[in-house]
Amino acid sequence: RRRDGVTQMAKIKVKQIGSPIRRPSSQRKILAGLGLGKMHRVVELEDSAEVRGMIRKLPHMVEVVE
Repeated sequence: RRRDGVTQMAKIKVKQIGSPIRRPSSQRKILAGLGLGKMHRVVELEDSAEVRGMIRKLPHMVEVVE
């Protein structure tokens, strides 16, 4: 999308639905990379291949909302 000559990427909202307790450290690091860490927290991120890959690694802990 273009607005005032600046390209803006689409956004997606990601909600944490699973607890990081008793999870491998790699999964906890992915949650931190997404800006999550507490249950039911929602963050808005740019829709990129990197973010979608992180979401795909944690289908049991995060969901895309809206």
